[in-house]
Amino acid sequence: MNQQLHFITLSTKDLDAARDFYVRGLGWEPLVDVPGEIIFFQLAPGLTLGLFDAEKFAQDQGRPGTISPVEGVTLSHNVESREAVNDAVERMRNAGGEVVKPPQDGAFGGIYHAMVRDPNGIVWEVAHNPGWRVESDGTVVLG
Repeated sequence: MNQQLHFITLSTKDLDAARDFYVRGLGWEPLVDVPGEIIFFQLAPGLTLGLFDAEKFAQDQGRPGTISPVEGVTLSHNVESREAVNDAVERMRNAGGEVVKPPQDGAFGGIYHAMVRDPNGIVWEVAHNPGWRVESDGTVVLG
């Protein structure tokens, strides 16, 4: 199997709240938006984030009636500076996000970061990591 990932799909208990947060609040453009079902956002070449209505998500998995929150997962958004971390966190807060860890120096890896929970419980890390970069070919370099 190729070492690739094309879709990250997360169970979303309130799709309308997700739409408000990501589209109206953060200004993201949906790739596909099926009201009452799913919203897809293109994150990078070949990679999309899907926010799938929780009941339909469970049904699609063959587990109707089972709605479980997204736990133990952090989606990370890396930015170019400490100020950009502060700005992104403020925009997320204004869009209805809950700041669970305000911007601060991280305990690991020399980063400056914050954690923000979206209206459906999905936790985003917003970080500035001077040892992280993406090369022109898309390769991620850590350290």
